Order: sequence, then structure tokens, then C-alpha cells
Amino acid sequence: MRTTSSSLYRFVTKFLARAKHSLAHEWKETAAQDLIEYALLAAAVAVSAGAIMPGVATSISTIFSKVTSIMTAAGTVGS
Repeated sequence: MRTTSSSLYRFVTKFLARAKHSLAHEWKETAAQDLIEYALLAAAVAVSAGAIMPGVATSISTIFSKVTSIMTAAGTVGS
């Protein structure tokens, strides 16, 4: 079970890194539509993973906490 959790963590981390890069590039050119789409997609992945594998719920919570911190920091830098 640990390998699955670790694999999910790597997948979500890579996904969020790509989303962050894409958001940083597109932020100036579009409204917040892309941000909302990425957030919904990440939430859907997390909810699905949590439903299928209840053991990864803590890992998902940790990932979203980190994402919240990164997005908060990015919001203050861009202001």
C-alpha cells in the first residue's frame, strides 16, 4: 500500500508543478478560468483517489495543505 501512496504523491506533485508552471505563464493573459479548471481537476483526482484507496487520505490532505501554502505565497508575490 505504501508504494501506491508514494506513487500517487509523485503523480499529484508532478501534476501540480505543471499546473503551477502553466498558471504562472497564463495568469497574465487570461482571467482565472484556468486556475479554476486546474483546481477542479486536482480536487476530482484527490476525491477519486481517497474514495478508491482510503489509506491515502492523509497524503492527499498533506498535498492540499502544501498547495494552499504555495498558492497563498504566489498570490502575495503577484500583488
